[in-house]
Amino acid sequence: MWDPPGPGHEPVSPASASRLSTTAPPGKPDCLSLSIHGAEKRLQIHQRRSVASHPGSRRLPVVRHSSLPPGRRSIKMEARSSGITNGKTKVFHAEGGVDLQSYQLDMQILPDGPKSDVDFSEILNAIQEMAKDVNILFDELEAVNSPCKDDDSLLHPGNLTSTSDDASRLEAGGETVPEKNKSNGLYFRDGKCRIDYILVYRKSNPQMEKREIFERNIRAEGLQMEKESSLINSDIIFVKLHAPWEVLGRYAEQMNVRMPFSFIIHNKDTFFNNATRSRIVHHILQRIKYEEGKNKIGLNRLLTNGSYEAAFPLHEGSYRSKNSIRTHGAVNHRHLLYECWASWGVWYKYQPLDLVRRYFGEKIGLYFAWLGWYTGMLFPAAFIGLFVFLYGVITLDHCQVSKEVCQATDIIMCPVCDKYCPFMRLSDSCVYAKVTHLFDNGATVFFAVFMAVWATVFLEFWKRRRAVIAYDWDLIDWEEEEEEIRPQFEAKYSKKERMNPISGKPEPYQAFADKCSRLIVSASGIFFMICVVIAAVFGIVIYRVVTVSTFAAFKWALIRNNSQVATTGTAVCINFCIIMLLNVLYEKVALLLTNLEQPRTESEWENSFTLKMFLFQFVNLNSSTFYIAFFLGRFTGHPGAYLRLINRWRLEECHPSGCLIDLCMQMGIIMVLKQTWNNFMELGYPLIQNWWTRRKVRQEHGPERKISFPQWEKDYNLQPMNAYGLFDEYLEMILQFGFTTIFVAAFPLAPLLALLNNIIEIRLDAYKFVTQWRRPLASRAKDIGIWYGILEGIGILSVITNAFVIAITSDFIPRLVYAYKYGPCAGQGEAGQKCMVGYVNASLSVFRISDFENRSEPESDGSEFSGTPLKYCRYRDYRDPPHSLVPYGYTLQFWHVLAARLAFIIVFEHLVFCIKHLISYLIPDLPKDLRDRMRREKYLIQEMMYEAELERLQKERKERKKNGKAHHNEWP
Repeated sequence: MWDPPGPGHEPVSPASASRLSTTAPPGKPDCLSLSIHGAEKRLQIHQRRSVASHPGSRRLPVVRHSSLPPGRRSIKMEARSSGITNGKTKVFHAEGGVDLQSYQLDMQILPDGPKSDVDFSEILNAIQEMAKDVNILFDELEAVNSPCKDDDSLLHPGNLTSTSDDASRLEAGGETVPEKNKSNGLYFRDGKCRIDYILVYRKSNPQMEKREIFERNIRAEGLQMEKESSLINSDIIFVKLHAPWEVLGRYAEQMNVRMPFSFIIHNKDTFFNNATRSRIVHHILQRIKYEEGKNKIGLNRLLTNGSYEAAFPLHEGSYRSKNSIRTHGAVNHRHLLYECWASWGVWYKYQPLDLVRRYFGEKIGLYFAWLGWYTGMLFPAAFIGLFVFLYGVITLDHCQVSKEVCQATDIIMCPVCDKYCPFMRLSDSCVYAKVTHLFDNGATVFFAVFMAVWATVFLEFWKRRRAVIAYDWDLIDWEEEEEEIRPQFEAKYSKKERMNPISGKPEPYQAFADKCSRLIVSASGIFFMICVVIAAVFGIVIYRVVTVSTFAAFKWALIRNNSQVATTGTAVCINFCIIMLLNVLYEKVALLLTNLEQPRTESEWENSFTLKMFLFQFVNLNSSTFYIAFFLGRFTGHPGAYLRLINRWRLEECHPSGCLIDLCMQMGIIMVLKQTWNNFMELGYPLIQNWWTRRKVRQEHGPERKISFPQWEKDYNLQPMNAYGLFDEYLEMILQFGFTTIFVAAFPLAPLLALLNNIIEIRLDAYKFVTQWRRPLASRAKDIGIWYGILEGIGILSVITNAFVIAITSDFIPRLVYAYKYGPCAGQGEAGQKCMVGYVNASLSVFRISDFENRSEPESDGSEFSGTPLKYCRYRDYRDPPHSLVPYGYTLQFWHVLAARLAFIIVFEHLVFCIKHLISYLIPDLPKDLRDRMRREKYLIQEMMYEAELERLQKERKERKKNGKAHHNEWP
């Protein structure tokens, strides 16, 4: 039962205030409800008269479910208002995070009059009065994963961007609000109208007529405008835009805007935060015409044709302060983000994700949430990888294979190239054999399985983490609006239209044949660019083949004695330069092919462009690595019958100690160089550009002019965000994820390098967003989009590649076969170090030097080793000796090793895939506590609706009885 309010029913405390939501139950369009999302209490307001008809002095009855305890912790709110205007529902959403422990409250105002149209501003005014009557305060949830709070408690009391009580505080202090605002560069000249958006153009630009029409239509939409010329260049004009309350309210209904707020709703200036105001203004600007014509609309087109030079929302002032944040609080949210997030001194702390989301929007907030989660998950991977490496270091002195290599002074190896390469002792490869053991040891297989499982666990737990974030940020029920058609698509296919089955409106239509032909041309372009990558790899292969002979005849003994290592090192560096140059070309080609496809919407364009760029850069970055891992030294033939490129160049062989050392060098150099280059381009390049801009200003106008710059000019001098948004940030991390997982069996230190880079990357990106870039437009997103599917694909590919690396590239399988079949412990079921005695000799074949081809015969006869010309040399392979019935034919051991390799690949892949699928099945996408809260919320909503409907029917029945209109057989 519901108890009426009485002396025993205390008003709602600030701690129990939560999400305010106004939604209309079925059949009740004038129902205003206050719901606590994810909680156990609900406020419902039913009204028959217009919201505005409630007098401010009227006390609203409050009813509460007697069985529900009062709330104890502050939780965020969601506000919705719903009304019927001309038959259409008007909805406003406001959102915030949810506390994990909260309850629900019910309040009803029963209708007693005719229905009427409800205006959004009237609804909000009524909500304010109701909030005051029941003492509802809207409190932000403290960030649970950060020492910095997500509310405004750390903000300086005099900051007008923070709370709604600043005006009274300033007036009490003897300082008027307009005078305070005039000096901070965030308001119009009157100090009252906040700047919501900035447009920049040059007076010398010829597109004056388009701008005038556009700005006239801006005023017609209700936006206020003010212009200022630049202090350093009179040709640059800044257009300041301000959205009044009526405009914000009108478009908030159209956009279904959701916004967090942390105060009693009594100040219209601070009801919408700055990010939301800018998003609403941007939405308006995208729908304003600048010329007569169907497609002459939107700010983006004016930016493209040069009518405007820039468009951006303002930062909330300086990110630095003379006073300590601990003693004086933060000056603004930007300062708070810098101190709690972007400063290098807080690198070891959790990210204040709620602050990031409120300042930059959900899309950027989700990126940093994913990056932080990925970095955290790298800790166990880096620890296990370091353990594998240290295990190799510890067991180095006990490794029988490296011992035999170091002691093999009497084994002479055949030359690794034609003519100029000399014979060499196997013991000369001692250092490389030891380094190989550091990465290729008994723990390598375990680590490969672990990383395959780790990739699955990472993705599965990210889904759970994303679900929690989506719930806290009210993204679970959020769906993207019906996307508008891209202007380019509309212009191309405007002559042919058909009815949209959803909206029922005519829209441009692309014929199926036209779409297929464009996709075929695009796919052909992708194939051609992949062929270009293969050609580049082929060029690197030729370089390696030619250079190894050159280095072998080099005058410097250091290079001559290490010709293969010098060849590999220089080839990797040249390959890196080619990778960076081709990346620039690939971006232009991907842009051209994506535009050629004519995607219908922006999301389709973004997904198509993302897939192409990832495919191009992934193939470009990893093609040489695949060559070294799976092709280097595999198809060279044998001495006396070498395979050659174009019947001229002899294919490169692996080092006598194996091919794994080449793969390790490739991965280590590429990974370090690429991460260093990316970090420089992300931070170093903007820093240099911003420094150069400030230097020019100081030279032309003196250093004192910098202090008087308004905020819009400071932001204009910053660097704009990347043209493709977060694409570059995601792409860098996804490619790193590929390096961390795909060839991790050959380079166990990859997760450690990735971890160290990401710890820097998080603060570097934060510093870049807060200090070096203009403020990006806040936007919403439910997840990381197409990148999740790419991550899953990389996880599957990593299982296959690691199986092949262990089976083919490393010597794990040949050693295992020797230990169990040919070694001293053959048939005993043992495989320890004692069972590896004689392995090196068994893995080398014998070649008769007189069988060399004329063009391969070395200049030296090997007499420097024993005083007489050599008759035989050794090479890595399993072949019969020259005096056998079939000279240089494959031995039985070769076929045993080959069969074991194929068997290992099949068993490894099936085993790991089974483990991956089992883990995916066992880990639910939603945490149990979150699922229970969502079910509890749904149950309470249904219960409240049922009880409210039952109470309404009972009251109507009493009224009918009172009026003498009772009927028999009436329910209930």
